[in-house]
Amino acid sequence: MIPDTRSRAPGRVPGAPECADRLWDAVWHGDERCAGDIALAALDSGMDPECLFLDVIGAVQRKVGEEWAANRMSVAREHAATAINERVIAMLARHPAVRREPTRGRITVACVDGEWHALPGRLLGEVLELRGWRVDHLGAQVPTPHLIGHLHLTGPEAVALSGSIATRLPTAHATITACQAAGVPVLVGGAAFGPDGRYARLFGADMWAPDARSAADRLDAGPPLRPAAPHQAVDDLPHLIDQEYTLVTRSSARLVRETLTGLEERFPPMREYSRSQHRRTAEDIAHIVDFLATALYTDDDDLFTGFILWTAGVLTTRGVPAHSLLPALDLLTHRLRDLPRAVRLLDRGRRSLLDHPAVPV
Repeated sequence: MIPDTRSRAPGRVPGAPECADRLWDAVWHGDERCAGDIALAALDSGMDPECLFLDVIGAVQRKVGEEWAANRMSVAREHAATAINERVIAMLARHPAVRREPTRGRITVACVDGEWHALPGRLLGEVLELRGWRVDHLGAQVPTPHLIGHLHLTGPEAVALSGSIATRLPTAHATITACQAAGVPVLVGGAAFGPDGRYARLFGADMWAPDARSAADRLDAGPPLRPAAPHQAVDDLPHLIDQEYTLVTRSSARLVRETLTGLEERFPPMREYSRSQHRRTAEDIAHIVDFLATALYTDDDDLFTGFILWTAGVLTTRGVPAHSLLPALDLLTHRLRDLPRAVRLLDRGRRSLLDHPAVPV
């Protein structure tokens, strides 16, 4: 049963954890009206709007992701929960306690092309508006040419680029260099850029922030200077000259197809898979190839091994043996044996998997 949103002592401002728990109950049960009532009641009782956006709605959305990864929430339910959070944000944005007249410069907030997790960027945009910035929020999956056209049209102080999916890092790099070539500095954030912002530095971004509040603080301190002379991706990443990233990317469909065929011979339980299980296995192999290509792009072993271990954990929660990844890595190693960096990454992934507690030796 969802708790009564009004059952608290008059005049008491609820704490963010308490409010987040109540909002989570509503979101879990798919009750959009109750979720809206909880958020409005918190705002009306005196909760700071920025706290409500980041420490309540943001906390609930993080829990949505955690529940999905733990196999306690289906994809459909995860999408429904995210949609409720988005509509609650839209409702709050119209509230008199939240609306602000712009008193500062203009900021463009956008997601990397191919990035569909729009809510982190939306939260950042709301916080920036609370702090007096004029914000153009372009949403999810913004094609780079269209983003550049928008920058030429509006001339913002900076671009805030959001990315949650690591496999979109090559696209993010191209977007960063394109924005800088247009004379607009770039602040980046999101899980894709690493918990320490290592890929932001690698790609030459002008600023990095670990979260929305930090991003707003850094912009408040003054937008970064206009970029210097334009540069190309290979200027930041000279290892790309070996063409391994390009070769793996161009052959990804063939690699997935051939690895799937080989797995049916080397992992006998696959012969009993249903059509749905077979499709999911193909998707898992495609993700492995995508992360391998991205790790080749960044030349970062940890990116690939981290994904392999994360996948092992997710498979285990879904009742799929984590050691089923080993033959896939072996098959890819055989097919890419002429690419030394790719072989090194696959070997590191295999060794990290063998050290995983869910994988029997």
